[in-house]
Amino acid sequence: MKKYLTILAWAALVPLAGTADAVSEPEPLARWEADRSVVLDAAGVRLSDFHWIARPVVVFADSPADPQYRTQMQLLTDRIDELAERDVVVIADTDPEAQTELRTKLRPRGFMLVLIGKDGGVKFRKPLPWNVREISRSIDKIPLRQQEIRDRR
Repeated sequence: MKKYLTILAWAALVPLAGTADAVSEPEPLARWEADRSVVLDAAGVRLSDFHWIARPVVVFADSPADPQYRTQMQLLTDRIDELAERDVVVIADTDPEAQTELRTKLRPRGFMLVLIGKDGGVKFRKPLPWNVREISRSIDKIPLRQQEIRDRR
């Protein structure tokens, strides 16, 4: 009887063994949808996940200590609510060794700021930090954004 109960206990626990990994980290899109002020790490991010949903703003640097990177991230996080209104997801990539999908596709050299439209096309690349006002102006000139503004009225 004791052996039978031990086997039943093991059988009950085995299905739970693999669930910790599945629950531990939600997908980047789900994290952004839950909190639009989150800054995503580029590892595991696929641009196709945001296609027609959000406008990725990707900030590249060779190190998180890069002064331009720090300045850019401060500018973005100070006014992230304005970016959220424009469906912007902020993605940071500071590890050149990781060779993320974003690095492979966009091929940055040192610091670079990239805006990708909802259609998946690169709207601009900047070698220096930009403030949220400049980014917002560029987004607001995009025809799809103008259509979104008209539709909200």
